[in-house]
Amino acid sequence: MSTPSLSAAPSFSPLYQQIKGLLKASLQGGEWKPGESIPSEIELAQRFRVSQGTVRKAVDELAAENLLVRRQGKGTFVATHAEEETQYRFLRLTPDETEGEGPVGGLQRHLVDCRRLRATVDVARALGLKPGDPVVWLRRLLLSAPAQPDGPATPVVLDDIYLHGQLFKGLSAERMSAYKGPMYRLFEAEFGVHMTRAEEKIRAVAADAAQAAVLQVPQGAPLLSVDRLCFTYGDKPVELRRGVYRTEGHHYRNVLM
Repeated sequence: MSTPSLSAAPSFSPLYQQIKGLLKASLQGGEWKPGESIPSEIELAQRFRVSQGTVRKAVDELAAENLLVRRQGKGTFVATHAEEETQYRFLRLTPDETEGEGPVGGLQRHLVDCRRLRATVDVARALGLKPGDPVVWLRRLLLSAPAQPDGPATPVVLDDIYLHGQLFKGLSAERMSAYKGPMYRLFEAEFGVHMTRAEEKIRAVAADAAQAAVLQVPQGAPLLSVDRLCFTYGDKPVELRRGVYRTEGHHYRNVLM
């Protein structure tokens, strides 16, 4: 693969930002796949003809953005949703009794439906599509483990997920059900789509009749509504997720820096 040229970056950008942009372009172009190691700082410095310190600063920023992961004594790797600490990167729901900052894990996942639809106006706008363009729609239920070994699981999250149709050709209920790992790992491994960041809108809502039936709460019960828009490389929106959360035993936890 040919080496990108620094001349392609705006001349007024700091040099490390130009290197960061070139590294992002390599990630977006698939030069290094999720989970793979990238060249060393020395190799990258030689490649771009800059100092090792400039490369280190660019890599530091990409690591802070969760695009790269540093591993002591092993090198720097492309972030992947296969890693345990990133499987629930965008899920901030935490059991009330849990200590620490980690999001909830161990939820059971149940796929309710999966089909290809035509994008409505609001979904198309969010995903940068035209109304009527194809999207893949998933409805998924997340359930907490039963209190007793033989007891029922408790539904906690009901998600309606809309995916960019052109990027997820071939995604089906059978394919989703057969894959046992994290959903985002399926997306990056089989469709080449890596979720890099997300934006959320949160509000309190009252459960409508359909939501109440699925989440096993009374109609009108308070729920947390979370609209999440996920982006891949190049800040391209690829997933719109509209979820409603039960919070009588969980809370939404975020760390503000």
